[in-house]
Amino acid sequence: MIDLRVDEQARKKNIERCKKNGIVLPTYEQMRDPSKIPQSVKDELKGIGLWDVHSRNLFRVNWHNEPKEKGGQFGGVNFVEIPRSITGTKARIVGLVGKWFPTGAHKVGAALSCLLPELVTGRFDPSSKKAVWPSTGNYCRGGAYISRLLTCPSVAILPAGMSKERFEWLKTMAEEVIATPGCESNVKEIFDKCVEIEKTRSDCVIFNQFDQLPNHLWHYSVTGPAMEEAFKAIAKPGDRIGGVVLSSGSAGTMGAGSYIRERHSGAKVGVGEALQCPTILENGFGDHRIEGIGDKHIPWIHNMRETDMAIGIDDELPIRLIRLFNEPAGHAVLREAGVSQADIDGLPLMGISGVGNMLAAIKMAKYYEMDEGDVVFTMFTDSMAMYGSRIEELDAERGAYDQRQADRDYDRLMGQSVDHVLELSQVDKRRVHQLKYFLWIEQLGKDVAELRAQWDDHKAYWGGLRAQASQLDAMIKDFNAEVMR
Repeated sequence: MIDLRVDEQARKKNIERCKKNGIVLPTYEQMRDPSKIPQSVKDELKGIGLWDVHSRNLFRVNWHNEPKEKGGQFGGVNFVEIPRSITGTKARIVGLVGKWFPTGAHKVGAALSCLLPELVTGRFDPSSKKAVWPSTGNYCRGGAYISRLLTCPSVAILPAGMSKERFEWLKTMAEEVIATPGCESNVKEIFDKCVEIEKTRSDCVIFNQFDQLPNHLWHYSVTGPAMEEAFKAIAKPGDRIGGVVLSSGSAGTMGAGSYIRERHSGAKVGVGEALQCPTILENGFGDHRIEGIGDKHIPWIHNMRETDMAIGIDDELPIRLIRLFNEPAGHAVLREAGVSQADIDGLPLMGISGVGNMLAAIKMAKYYEMDEGDVVFTMFTDSMAMYGSRIEELDAERGAYDQRQADRDYDRLMGQSVDHVLELSQVDKRRVHQLKYFLWIEQLGKDVAELRAQWDDHKAYWGGLRAQASQLDAMIKDFNAEVMR
């Protein structure tokens, strides 16, 4: 459960800070349904850019932003359906689009959700503390951005091997940027830095997405309903949600899978991971190139009881496909294969992890032999706007992308198999859940009783957490009322 005990003195300081800076906080209800946002806020947003450092952009932390750089309002959920000429499946593959969040990725939602309870309870005091945001990229971007909007000093931590675009932008947003050794798979090095900071810097508070329950809560309360709304927008009579597939990462997005699984009978929830680091599939380890999905451990907030399948993706294929989807030679091959120009124009909405998620969704659809009435949802966390340098690096490393390479890559896409897929039995789920012990209990000092509660008291633990959204909304409304007084 999220600790909602109140420090009255610090809470009052936070209220005065927000009052001084004209900051009003969004509720979970407003993030889920922007029609609940006050018209006065919507009017202000007409003059504000999507990425502007302006506190009213807190209200753009949702899936309904109008897809424009400046002055956008709110409409339907941002999603894209990938055509069968690309997926090769009978089932429909649909991805929610993260590009139209501030910072260009949905992780800003998890960051806001992690900071909100601490601000409205006074358990985090920005006048004396810095918010530390550890991740493999987009979460620390989101955390640094949200911190700026809320006038909170911040520290971003991410692996040195992440794209230069991430580092360049972070240097403009966070007070401090720390690069830890390694790449996407080197999450332990991030944790080690957090432990060091906790021991040596009393002015820092760690917001670790891998154990932050508000991360799960945001996706359960906001992302899951967005998937459901998108389904209602495209569903034909008799259609059903066949499944939801999400990357391992922090496991926050798995909350959306839980939401769908509860409300749509028969829907499966799959978790994708790089084959080069098969933590769930094989209790394995390694390094991979699918940026933004940290691994080699089981996140504290991963609800394994509500995960039905693990899906391994060879990281070479997403790397190849970002060229197929974003270079002229690739577009020519796709047009020849019958992909419309409109669909080609939408492909850059998938960053590297988005392509990986698409591939995992294809595998789920093929494994379960889903048909035309099945819709499989996934997540396009960010877009290729984050990875232009990767295309340049690939061109330098492998030569100019030509038709021969594009033909080969399209054939590999069409030949996507169902290898490296594990349908999780109850024994498998319990086995993976218990892997949390070695990192979170033995090394990071969490309470083994809570680990047991996540499994043994499953409904009370996760259900109690999800019920806190309404509690938090009441606290946010009270906080805002005092700010506006």
